[in-house]
Amino acid sequence: MTNVAIGADALLASLMAQAEGRGVDLVTLRALVEESSQAGARRALALLGLDDERARRDMDELRELLSAWRDAKRTAWRAVVSWLVRIALAVLLAGMAFKLGLFGLLHG
Repeated sequence: MTNVAIGADALLASLMAQAEGRGVDLVTLRALVEESSQAGARRALALLGLDDERARRDMDELRELLSAWRDAKRTAWRAVVSWLVRIALAVLLAGMAFKLGLFGLLHG
């Protein structure tokens, strides 16, 4: 939980305690908080453009796209590492051939 969330929870608890101390029914107060939370969530989704019937499909497509991106990135890194290993092995073999004088055999 972030510090902001902890601060918001503490503030909410404090406000609920104050309201209860002034005679407000705790059940009513909790219902009010829940309704206002849901209204805030709906407003946030609307600001993001995720308040229509296509929102769920859009989120699913975004998750698929993100998954595909992660797979492609992982595959690209594997390919880079594979090629680096191959190049290192080729350089090592060339160095060993040079050290053993095998390049002289190529010139006859």
